[in-house]
Amino acid sequence: MEFINADKAPAAIGPYAPAVRAGNLCFFSGQVPFHPETGEVVGKNIREQSRQALTNLQSILEAGKLQITDLAQTTIYLSNMDDFSDFNEVYAEFMGTHRPARSCVEVSRLPHDVLVEITAIAVKEQ
Repeated sequence: MEFINADKAPAAIGPYAPAVRAGNLCFFSGQVPFHPETGEVVGKNIREQSRQALTNLQSILEAGKLQITDLAQTTIYLSNMDDFSDFNEVYAEFMGTHRPARSCVEVSRLPHDVLVEITAIAVKEQ
């Protein structure tokens, strides 16, 4: 296994790696809208927070020599399902024409009371 860290993404806030590569699979820990340098929450609304969480995910993808098109699955955790439509618009912009499998659920609370958290699995074909 290989543990992946990214200088352009926030450091893990607990005893885990931002991503772990196992063979041709890469598993990404939950990405939240923290600023990579300050660790502060970026944005007050779902659009701003979604953009930052996705930017953090992209930074870790790049650190692992992966691209958006390598994403096979994402799981989205929203603190309020009423934000689904706004989240979806930002997500679609970020993904372009790529469409990984996805689950989206509402949760009662996220770290630091953020509005969104995103986990993912990528596959790098050999």
